[in-house]
Amino acid sequence: MTPSRRRFTRDRQGSFHPRLSPEERQLLEGLPAQAQELLATGDQSTKRLFPVAYPDDPAAEREYQALVGESLLDHHRHALDCLAQTASAETVGLGELEQWMGAFEVLRLVLGTQLDVTEDMSSIDPEDPRAPGLALYGYLSLLQEEVVAALAGVLPDVKDDR
Repeated sequence: MTPSRRRFTRDRQGSFHPRLSPEERQLLEGLPAQAQELLATGDQSTKRLFPVAYPDDPAAEREYQALVGESLLDHHRHALDCLAQTASAETVGLGELEQWMGAFEVLRLVLGTQLDVTEDMSSIDPEDPRAPGLALYGYLSLLQEEVVAALAGVLPDVKDDR
């Protein structure tokens, strides 16, 4: 799906301009606090943010989580903080937009877990009580896709010498 307008454009100085409505910016300022609260309480909806590396070896899994768990938590918190603090900015730098991408992933994973989203869900039934959440999930997915496209424009051209 191609949006009718690009929400993230880049200027000649390398800054990105999020073209978001005031309502979108307000939403993106508020959602991170909700996810931060769930992270702070260890809510079950955050479990996908900490992937299991050793499903068949509980001792190795505990050791792995002890090694990387806090680092992952800090990474997620930092991305969410960055989004909350810069959602109203007229321009963001490359590093900030990369953090936005990470924050969108955190928000999508948490929301997707809460809503029990599956890959085979192609449309939203307006009668489904999860419809507003599923619409938000779709919106966050779209934003993440658009950020990825904007960041792809920063990548150097690769010369194919086959």
